[in-house]
Amino acid sequence: MLEPLSEMVIARGYPWHQARIQIRTQGPGPWKYTISGSDTPEAIYEVARREADIAAINPGSPLTLAYRGTGPFKEPIPVRAITVIPSLDWLGFAVTPGTGLTSIADIKARKYPLRVSVRAQENHSLHFFLNEIFKVYGFSVQDIVAWGGAIVRDVGMPFDADRFAKITNGTVEAIFDEAMTRFIPPAVEAGIRLLPIEAPQLKQLADMGFRTSVIPKSMFPTLPADIPAIDFSGWPVFTHADVDEEFIYDYCRALDARRGNVAWEEPGPLPLERMCKDTPEGPLDIPLHPGAERYWREVGYL
Repeated sequence: MLEPLSEMVIARGYPWHQARIQIRTQGPGPWKYTISGSDTPEAIYEVARREADIAAINPGSPLTLAYRGTGPFKEPIPVRAITVIPSLDWLGFAVTPGTGLTSIADIKARKYPLRVSVRAQENHSLHFFLNEIFKVYGFSVQDIVAWGGAIVRDVGMPFDADRFAKITNGTVEAIFDEAMTRFIPPAVEAGIRLLPIEAPQLKQLADMGFRTSVIPKSMFPTLPADIPAIDFSGWPVFTHADVDEEFIYDYCRALDARRGNVAWEEPGPLPLERMCKDTPEGPLDIPLHPGAERYWREVGYL
């Protein structure tokens, strides 16, 4: 039942990508464990309510905020990491030169009526990030609209042809999104600039639990300089602290056995030996669940 579905959901353009799996003993009775295939911050609340025992999210920072009880989380949530799939990325604030904007602070200072493209998916992590980042700057998405701007919700990645054309033909003046590794080269070539996040705001965001970073000129030679940014890396798989240790141990053992069957961004099997520790492409800022830590230590990955 699971193998055909796994083939279906990895197809580009297939509309149904998220899944929920439940397991129990054979026969009637309540389901024992639930694994959620969502990739949004909503998964954190599902785990907190014990509606899901294992879930995933992209990127890792919302988990850190949940663990600390900062940002939109009113109190700490006892989330624990199992593993984190590597995926190097940043959140980018791309604008056309015609705006004259040189920083995010300029948007508020000028009350600029910015026409900006964002991801259509309402519960996408992008919106979680924008809300918290704009908050430390003292404005909101709603303010941009009130100043005469527009928030255009677009389907697809920022580098997809139809969406990218909107910023090059003037339909929008900005794209705020992730997936910068593929977006930056054509964007810089088209004359689009990336706005930095200023040091005071970076510190506030880091204190909350966001991981700060730079989009490096060494990786993108056409950039004029390193761009201070917020990290958007990693696909953590996580659980609740109270989930049974043996179940999480068994999950890690099964993941290890099937590591070659799981598709990720690079060819070859999952690099589990670096997926249980903190790396730039796989941030791990919350504790491992005891079941996960025990398994990764037993096989020598920790």
